Amino acid sequence: MGKVEGGMKCVKYLLFVFNFIFWLMGSLVLAVGLWLRFDPETVSLLNGDGAPDTFFIGVYILIVAGSLVMLVGFFGCCGAVRESQCLLGSFFACLLIIFGAEVAAGVFGFLNKDKIIEDVQNFYSNAYNDNNNGTLINSYHKVLNCCGTKTLPCTDLPESKDCEEGIAEFFNSKLYIIGYVGVGIAGVMIIGMIFSMVLCCAIRNSREVI
Repeated sequence: MGKVEGGMKCVKYLLFVFNFIFWLMGSLVLAVGLWLRFDPETVSLLNGDGAPDTFFIGVYILIVAGSLVMLVGFFGCCGAVRESQCLLGSFFACLLIIFGAEVAAGVFGFLNKDKIIEDVQNFYSNAYNDNNNGTLINSYHKVLNCCGTKTLPCTDLPESKDCEEGIAEFFNSKLYIIGYVGVGIAGVMIIGMIFSMVLCCAIRNSREVI
């Protein structure tokens, strides 16, 4: 009896620690998503009328997924402390949903990378060629340290890189963050689901023995 109770305490504390780490990871995902959404440089580049919004779709998925991970991690901690199979079962089901969201964010970031960059390049090119938004154009030149396009280079700064190249470099780095964070957290969640299943079985078996 004592060994079983001791084992149950060990299982409970392990599950609590795991869920606390899980909650911290959710906080990290949420922070990354909010940073990508409200980064002043990114906002200044995608703030004009007709600006493409495809980049922010993946960001919104990260924000939602990070919020859910934090919430689920909290309930997982409660389930571990109370040794509630109901809460732990709900925790496992929510992990599956969040896993799908994280994979979607990662896949979206990788598969739509070229399209998002092309949309932003076209948006800048149209504004630059028409010269209909000086503030927006200056934002691109300042943030990306670039000027002009390949077909219409900047005469004032002929040695600077064109903004199509600058856009590709800038958004490649941002989209890789979305992809790696989404896929990385999803991988950790697979371990979490396996770990939760094992611990739920341990709790049930221990209670049967008791």
